[in-house]
Amino acid sequence: MERFLTRWIISSLAIWVAISIVPGIDGRGDWISIVLLGLIFTSVNTFIRPLAKLVGCIPIILTLGLFTLVINAFLFWLTGQIGLAFGVGFTTDGFWPAFLGSLVVSLVSLIMGIFLRENGRERKKQS
Repeated sequence: MERFLTRWIISSLAIWVAISIVPGIDGRGDWISIVLLGLIFTSVNTFIRPLAKLVGCIPIILTLGLFTLVINAFLFWLTGQIGLAFGVGFTTDGFWPAFLGSLVVSLVSLIMGIFLRENGRERKKQS
């Protein structure tokens, strides 16, 4: 449960950064909306990403993994559409803003994940 909450917080922060810096992504709502989008994004990545990678297995292999970036862009766009259905989403002006948004989310998530993992290790060593 702690891992899911950590992913949720990281996803929320990453989506906020993507909405803030990527042109072509228009967010709707306040920080509560961003937290709800983080929950939707975490859920989409937990349940739909494995299925998308299974379905896209052949293109992933043929492109040496680059098709994963397209899957990430699709999941980012899907998060916005699901959020819009609940009144908290964001819109993208096409494939490229969704692609750049997914890259930003991936980079922020990677950096925050490394940072939090290192802090967790330091706390365990001190105990």
